[in-house]
Amino acid sequence: MTEEEEPLKEEEAKEAEEETKEEIEPEKVAEEEVEERIEKEEAPEEIVEERIYTIPLRRAWIVPRKERTPKAIKVIRSFIRKHMKTESIILSSEVNEKIWSRGIEKPPRRIRVRAAKNKEGVVKVHVVEGD
Repeated sequence: MTEEEEPLKEEEAKEAEEETKEEIEPEKVAEEEVEERIEKEEAPEEIVEERIYTIPLRRAWIVPRKERTPKAIKVIRSFIRKHMKTESIILSSEVNEKIWSRGIEKPPRRIRVRAAKNKEGVVKVHVVEGD
């Protein structure tokens, strides 16, 4: 090795170390942001009121066959609106799939749901586990 090559290698090594330091720092920042997001998402919603209802869907069966399942969804919303005394209702996809499981012409005769109201007054409706 010549004397000129040694300083070049030392400079390259220093540059490589600086690059790795720069690469590590953004990763740390990204990990911290991800952890903060996870903490926010894991924070449980404050449930003010939670009830389990068996909702009769017989009113959905007095309309024409092709309108029964959409009517059943409306019946569920009106039942929850009346009993939980709120206007903002979110039906979970589980409830939707349960109602639509037999198609548009034959919704179930009744459905058991769990309605949970948070402190903003939003009610989330889920199917009761085991049904």
